[in-house]
Amino acid sequence: MNVQELKARVIEAIDQRKDEIVALGEQIRVNPELGYKEHKTAALVEETYRKLGLSYRAGLAITGSKAELPGGEHKVRVAVMGELDAVVCPEHPDADLETGAAHSCGHNAQVAAMLGVAMGLIDANVMPHLAGDVVLLAVPAEEPVEIEWRQRLREQGKIRFLGGKQELIALGELDDIDMTVMFHSTSTAPGRKAVAGGTSNGFVAKFIRYRGKEAHAGGAPHLGINALNAALLGLQGIHANRETFQDADCIRIHPIITKGGDLVNIIPADVRLETYVRGKTMPAILDASKKVNRALRAGAMAVGAEVDIIEIPGFLPRLPNRRMDELFYQNAVQLLGEENVTWGGHGTGSSDIGDVMHIMPAIHPYVAGAVGAGHTKDYQVDDPELFYVVPAKAMTMTIIDLLANGATEALAIKENYPPLLTKEAYLKQWEEFCKMEE
Repeated sequence: MNVQELKARVIEAIDQRKDEIVALGEQIRVNPELGYKEHKTAALVEETYRKLGLSYRAGLAITGSKAELPGGEHKVRVAVMGELDAVVCPEHPDADLETGAAHSCGHNAQVAAMLGVAMGLIDANVMPHLAGDVVLLAVPAEEPVEIEWRQRLREQGKIRFLGGKQELIALGELDDIDMTVMFHSTSTAPGRKAVAGGTSNGFVAKFIRYRGKEAHAGGAPHLGINALNAALLGLQGIHANRETFQDADCIRIHPIITKGGDLVNIIPADVRLETYVRGKTMPAILDASKKVNRALRAGAMAVGAEVDIIEIPGFLPRLPNRRMDELFYQNAVQLLGEENVTWGGHGTGSSDIGDVMHIMPAIHPYVAGAVGAGHTKDYQVDDPELFYVVPAKAMTMTIIDLLANGATEALAIKENYPPLLTKEAYLKQWEEFCKMEE
């Protein structure tokens, strides 16, 4: 059976299951959960594994799971990833009333499509014709939110990283994977139903705590040290550095104050901030990070406060694999027409798939089907079939390209991809970055 016949079979199989795939995605959409807390979504994924007759391991990086579809031969192992978590967007109409979590980024589509890949490969009985294995990875915590809470998890030894893919790397769950296929949702625009390739920023994260001295704000403010004033001066110092950031480096710094004091009539003595420092390359990120720390320290010095700057590993920049992207592009064209598929440029957001891309070939294309801007209350599913089903087809077709004909394509990609970092070098790099300044 040739490649096109295999693709035709999986497309038909996925079409037979499209209502089920959409229903899975919608069930996840209306039950949004934040990273490392995705217990309902994880349970749904595991229930679907069981229905498909797949053996799996759960509880990876708290809520992640891993299932396997063995091929006729085992020359290469290709992972398909789906992200379990939502983002914080309390104004979204489908937001969780307690946590503010909402799927205003489209990860529900990733999980549904990942499971759709499995349905297509199993129902069409394609795996015996492939010379490699397919591994499904349900991954927690792509959205690096709730930094202070996750920092406590790190201090308790429950996680090492903000991101779930990073955590799976550290746990050795990607040691047996040769390459990774996944996608991200996006809003539909003229000429854009799918986007292949492209790069994105990386970032480092910081949790900052200014420590002052309490005093009665009305009766004796002169006896206090105002940590909020120190924080505001630190933030102004960051702003004063913005003109030093070069446009080509795509630097983005966007701090928030998570605690501004305790009571209005007490001089703030405990003020907390979180921020990312994003950029196109790690040297640019680290240069900007030093300037940020300098400004934060200056704010404390100005009023006699103290500041703790806790450095937390962020995500590495996203770097595509051209050949894998070409395969995805060709399959997207087959499904959607060349006029609706384009090539990506550089994005200033971030994803922990960038970390995976530094140690193995991987792709992270975009498929549309939504309206509204991501991470906002306006982001909604507009075309369920495009949003949930088309990505399952495109990824399955790409996997067939990689693993059919003796896995010739996958083996060539693997041979021609020198890892930018070994796992050991990757972990050492982030370990050396992590420190606390007092």
